Amino acid sequence: MSTPLRLGIAGLGTVGIGTVKIVQHHAGLLARRAGREIVVTAVSARNRSKNRDADISGYEWEDDPVALARRDDVDVFVELMGGSNGPALAATKAAIETGKDVVTANKAMLAIHGQKLALAAEEHGRVIRFEAAVAGGIPVVKALTEGLAGNEIRRVMGVMNGTCNYILTRMESAGLPYAEVFEEARQLGYLEADPNLDVGGIDAGHKLSLLAAIAFGTKVAFDAVELEGIGRISIDDIRRAGDMGYKIKLLGVAQMTGRGLEQRMSPCLVPAESPLGQLQGGTNMVVLEGDSVGQIVLRGAGAGEGPTASAVMSDVIEIARGARISTFGQPAATLADPVPAKATAPAPHYLRMALSDKPGALAKVATVLGEEGISIDRMRQYHHADSTAPVLIVTHKTTRDAIDHALKRLPATGVVSGEPVAIRIETV
Repeated sequence: MSTPLRLGIAGLGTVGIGTVKIVQHHAGLLARRAGREIVVTAVSARNRSKNRDADISGYEWEDDPVALARRDDVDVFVELMGGSNGPALAATKAAIETGKDVVTANKAMLAIHGQKLALAAEEHGRVIRFEAAVAGGIPVVKALTEGLAGNEIRRVMGVMNGTCNYILTRMESAGLPYAEVFEEARQLGYLEADPNLDVGGIDAGHKLSLLAAIAFGTKVAFDAVELEGIGRISIDDIRRAGDMGYKIKLLGVAQMTGRGLEQRMSPCLVPAESPLGQLQGGTNMVVLEGDSVGQIVLRGAGAGEGPTASAVMSDVIEIARGARISTFGQPAATLADPVPAKATAPAPHYLRMALSDKPGALAKVATVLGEEGISIDRMRQYHHADSTAPVLIVTHKTTRDAIDHALKRLPATGVVSGEPVAIRIETV
């Protein structure tokens, strides 16, 4: 058997320790599958004395992850620190410059610096693998770069943030308001230190931008992702969408159109009986559509020690086997500059509003919608105890521009109380 593949692991949090455990517990299995032994030679983390759920006493310790990345006894630098800049970026650059391959779970770093890092890796004859950065244990990066490499990808879509899916499904099952479930998620440790990374759609937007680059052969364009979080979704929206046969999900969608690359991460309604509609808790799901293969649905754990460490090790084994795949599935120099495009494809929309209990109120709303070219598919009015009545409308296919124009005009009718809510209904 050939010489061992030597890992230097920077970051010994949940995923880092999970990776150490796999190397320690499955040494023989890994060696048989990779064709060579895989060992950890050195590690780095912020706190050397922290009590960890794995024995790391046999590994060399580096306080500085950049020093770890430059060590001569490290072949693959495993970056599990996180953060778009700072030590993670500095150490990744150092690893590439000194001839190391890189395995990372850092979607923020790649979403912002991915193109430059990919070019640098290719210049030095190295690879960057990041299966663990997108959808935890789901092998979606490999599905796109390998399994579906013979397809023209039509659309990438999915629920890619388990925390948001937990919040939305928990609101529904327990009948609790958003603020209460948000606090519950915080207490359980599900939220990032900056919660807006989760509930604002940023974390999932990072992941979507990486998948879009692979799927459509473009440079990563996170800045062009249309982002809307789940903070405005009420328990009433969830219940009433359910009455109409839908579930609300924070859904990422990327597709190439005649106008350019659409990338959006926003709350959408999906049919309750669809695979996405049935997704519960912290589970992730990615839907890939290719011209030859049709629709592929990948579902699994989107985070956590085991699933994410599993993805890290899949990349390590790929490198150990000698596989050399460009970071985004094709040479970085051939990736096109994307032309960002707003989501202009017509779609049905869900509208919720409170109407004054006056004769002709509904007719005034219907008139505004009709003048904007919006036709009503279904409508439901709920019983009410005060001077306003909750009304739900599901439209036929229409553009978001038409919806936005109508929403701006509705207050002038004098019959709409508060701010109406509009959510796109996605076909899956």
